[in-house]
Amino acid sequence: MVITARTLAELDRQVSDCRACPRLVEWREHVAEVKRASYASETYWGRPVPGFGPPDASLAVVGLAPAAHGGNRTGRMFTGDRSGDVLFQALYDVGLASQPTSVRRDDGLTLRGTRITAPVHCAPPDNKPTPAERDTCGVWLARELDLLKPTLRAVVVLGGFGWQALLPVLAAAGWAIPRPRPRFGHGVHVLLEGPSDLHLLGCYHVSQQNTFTGRLTPAMLREIFAKAASLAGLN
Repeated sequence: MVITARTLAELDRQVSDCRACPRLVEWREHVAEVKRASYASETYWGRPVPGFGPPDASLAVVGLAPAAHGGNRTGRMFTGDRSGDVLFQALYDVGLASQPTSVRRDDGLTLRGTRITAPVHCAPPDNKPTPAERDTCGVWLARELDLLKPTLRAVVVLGGFGWQALLPVLAAAGWAIPRPRPRFGHGVHVLLEGPSDLHLLGCYHVSQQNTFTGRLTPAMLREIFAKAASLAGLN
């Protein structure tokens, strides 16, 4: 698949039309048709969910994939679900988001110097993309990072899946990945040399599995994003 987008706005439009992975296309559209009972009156997005944030972002946040009844419903990353509630509250607390909630695409939320994206842009069954789906969708992430390259200074990766998906994309984009490859962990900080110095930070994913059990607390999340904001020159 050849990506022709020359701007992030154009890339976002192209992402939203992608049908490259049959299993993901079938699942996202099935969910959009069947719906969850509490959202029965809503029209689901039911398409790939593009990244969200300004084109000159110096900080990127890389997750896993849209949630079936979150991003797949609303059309915006981490919007309309419990994971997003935790994430955007933390971003707001450290001055990177204009408001602490993200409920729908037209709710007025803006991000300061920060762009949120994912290695997989379609909601996967059981929140588990296959390696082939990750690799197919990786071309979008690669182009997104390429377009962000002039301003990008730091990346926060939410979870091990995103970490493993991102490293080869960064290597292909010209950043030197240490050998052996750095392992994911909460609070891991790696400085990569390449087109510009890039700070890579690991953070537990904001899934309910982590936030409800206390493995990831609001204070831990704020600490990561405050550090990332500083490294990215945003405070």
